[in-house]
Amino acid sequence: METRVSSPTREAIISNDQPTALIGERINPAGKKKLAEALKAGNLEMVRKEALAQAQAGADILDINVGTFGVDEVTLLPQAVKTVIETTDLPLCLDSADPKALEAALKVYKGKPLINSVTGEEHSFTKVLPLVKEYGAAVIGLLQDDAGIPKDSERRVAVAHKIVERAEAAGISREDIIIDCLTFAVGADPNSGLAVIEAIRRIKAELGVNITLGASNLSFGLPDRDLLNSAFVAMAVASGVTCLIVDVVKVRPAILAADLIMGRDKRARRYIEAYRQRQGPKELS
Repeated sequence: METRVSSPTREAIISNDQPTALIGERINPAGKKKLAEALKAGNLEMVRKEALAQAQAGADILDINVGTFGVDEVTLLPQAVKTVIETTDLPLCLDSADPKALEAALKVYKGKPLINSVTGEEHSFTKVLPLVKEYGAAVIGLLQDDAGIPKDSERRVAVAHKIVERAEAAGISREDIIIDCLTFAVGADPNSGLAVIEAIRRIKAELGVNITLGASNLSFGLPDRDLLNSAFVAMAVASGVTCLIVDVVKVRPAILAADLIMGRDKRARRYIEAYRQRQGPKELS
């Protein structure tokens, strides 16, 4: 099961047979006051800097989200896409809850993007899936429906089946559907991590689709978040996740370690190369 997304000059392949694909999450104003203020002012310099930093850190795809209070996403999202295209050749994930903003960004994008996202809600099916089909994109399916975000694995799996069925009925191939199981903070619900892991395993077994995850939500409100996130992404990769939406700078070492253990890094080349880069001129020991 291969999901392929591309820029005009570069392709990213998401698959069980490939190293875990990394979707850089940093171009998103949620929780980032300085970026939110810059976006409101129409200043895209921070967007450019974040794109470059994530590309240099090893991202395979960049998520682009400009949604914050006071911003006209229909105007700003395509501008941000153009800025990132001029900065890096990585494929992009166009991230908005506004179908009009998604369409505006799709019109300026060259290549095959990933759309983030469709949900199991009826209004999302009718607004987003036609865009995915028309522009030949791949899409992330979020496991929430008209009743909200499920907390148990059983309902998550049911929503995943619904999203895949509706997308295929709209003419979108299963290879172009990626499921996001969504995470809750374990500080608020100690069973949330286990529910996600169980859902990942079942969805992989029953549907065979590629699976993504925004890992950092799990650690919200707890100390030493990087430690929790690193442990969680390793468990998620072992359970069937094939691409992760993360802060690449912080989490990539843990993902490379997980890929090595899972047999996705022949002769440990990627793991050792990344180690050498972190060590600089020091001797490998």
